[in-house]
Order: sequence, then structure tokens, then C-alpha cells
Amino acid sequence: MKKLLLATAIAALSVSAANAAPTVYGKAFVAMDYVNAEFDGPAGNMYDEDTVEINSHASRLGFKGSEAMTANTDVIYQLEYGTKVDGDKNGFTNRDTFLGVNNKQFGEFRVGKNQSTLARIDNVVVNQGYFDNLGTTQNENEVVEALNMADSNRIASSIIWTAPKYNGLPLQLSAMYSSDDVNGNDNSGFGVAMLFDQGTGFTAGVAYDKDQNILGDIIRGTATVDLSKFIAAPVTLGALYQVADYDGLDRNGKITGAEKEKGLVISAEMPLANFARPASIYTQYNKTDNLNGFDNADSDQIVVGGKYMYKDNIIAHAYAGMNKADNVNYAYKATPNATSYTNVRGDAEVFVIGTGLEYKF
Repeated sequence: MKKLLLATAIAALSVSAANAAPTVYGKAFVAMDYVNAEFDGPAGNMYDEDTVEINSHASRLGFKGSEAMTANTDVIYQLEYGTKVDGDKNGFTNRDTFLGVNNKQFGEFRVGKNQSTLARIDNVVVNQGYFDNLGTTQNENEVVEALNMADSNRIASSIIWTAPKYNGLPLQLSAMYSSDDVNGNDNSGFGVAMLFDQGTGFTAGVAYDKDQNILGDIIRGTATVDLSKFIAAPVTLGALYQVADYDGLDRNGKITGAEKEKGLVISAEMPLANFARPASIYTQYNKTDNLNGFDNADSDQIVVGGKYMYKDNIIAHAYAGMNKADNVNYAYKATPNATSYTNVRGDAEVFVIGTGLEYKF
């Protein structure tokens, strides 16, 4: 009898340990990027870069898991950290890190540092590597403060709720609250998002954000369509439109303009059939008017690229893109020993050709 009780206890402990064991995941993405970037301001050509860089793009390491609390509720958790495989920066930076619960009746709650609800409807971006973004490019701190529209960021001290699916209704509803504003002040922010997806090849989404990604309001709408579901054309098209109304400061506390920033993204991706393994090509066009709310500060960006999957988790990338921005801000040191930056406005141009390898685990 004692042996039976002991065996039962060991089995119970083993099941408990297995349920609590986290899943370790991540990816390493390194690329070689040829970068040509310049800025023309009041003093002529004030910045000029022409080089080949070794870069790490969105490499990360994470731990996630869940464990049952009751028959209807699970504890969920995730600790995800970004890292630079190329060694440009040491250590790790927080990505999405949270502790929460998932209840079959009331939905999922995540508390911690969460990607804002704007990202819940963003299935339009197809760019990879250097231009994998809606917002600023890799050269943000070297050329200009903003080359594209305001984007979704990870919001500290936040809680995000995802509603359960009701009676098969094809809607994903999310709501978010954060206790601090983008500058860490005690001004709360919030956001909501709704994505319609019947699984038929068409999606549509709308989201609103207040005092989280910028001090001000952002409204975003998206739509995608998989043409292969309707006609003999294996192409997925996407479109995103966004309006950002700044309240005088950007997310870094820097002064912005009074105009409404308007952004448009159009994307297309097509699989390639004549390869031994899955492959695809893509293109994406970004257009932003009144960057950071400044009148006549505009940018255009076009990127083309392709992916080849040696395995499901080993992906080769190649891409080329250009961003041209007019009347944008550039911060520079007047002398090498200067303790502050001087701001001027002018025109920026960034051209990149890159190739890289991504490994997921």
C-alpha cells in the first residue's frame, strides 16, 4: 500500500512538473546589409554613409507556458528578450513579458509589457530584415528621427484583454490599458482593436490608440485578401491606412508638429512554385505625409525581397529598398566634444541591399 501511494505521489509530481515546464523558443537572424544613407541640410551634405554592415534583425530568446488553475482557467506567462547576435549591444532587452490568466468564459488577460493593440490588426507588413517595420528604420539615430509613420510599440505597465470567441463569431476583440504614458508619466493610456477573419482569405481590422504609442491619438485600418481563394492568382494583397494626431510630443518626449500624420502601406506577396522548397517574393510600399506632425515632412519607401525556406525553421532572405524623406529633422553634434545635439531640417535618403539567414527554434 505504501509503495502504491509513493508511486502515485511521484506520478502526480511528474505531471505537475511537466505542466509547469516552460517552452523555450527564439530566433537568430543575421544579415549583411549594404547601406548608403545621406542627409542634405542647411550646410549641404551633413551626413554620408556608404558601408557594408553585419546586422542582427529582431533576434530573440523566450520562455512561455501555461498551467491549469481550475477546470476553466489557466495561468499563462511569457518572458521574451531581444538580443543582438552581431554583438553590437551586449545583454538583453525586454520584449513581450507578461503574467496572466486565460479563462474559457471571460477571455485572456496579460499583465506586464505588451505589444499595443495596434499590432493586433497589422497583418499587412511583409518586409523582412532591415525594413521589417512600419515606423523608424535602422538608421533612425544616425540620419533622422522618423522616416515612416508612427508604429505600434511594446507598452510597459499594461494589461491587455482578448475576448473569447462567441458562438463562432469571426471577430477578435482586444482592449488595453496602461498606467503610464509614453514618457513614463502617470498619465494612463488605452487602446482597442477588432479584427474580422472568417478564414476565407479576407480580413479587415480597425484599431484606436490613445497616449500609448504617441502622446495623442492613432486610428488604424487594415485589410488583406488572398486572391487564390477567389481567382487563379496566388497573390496575397494588403493595405493599411493610419492617421496620427500628436499632442505636441512624440513617444521620446520630443516636440512634434500640429498637423495630422497620415500613413499608407500597400503590400503583395506571392509564393513561387518552381522550387524544391517553399519560396516567395514580396513588395511593400510605404507613404507618410506630415511625419511626426510636421507640415511638408513626407516620405516614400519601396522594398522588394524574397524568402527561401531550406526547412520550416531555416529561412534565407534577400531584399532591397529605398526610403526618401523630405523636410525631416536631423540631430547632430556641432563639435565632437559637444554635450548636446543641434537640430536642423533637410532631406534624407537611405538605400539598402541585404541578404541574411534566419534560424528559428
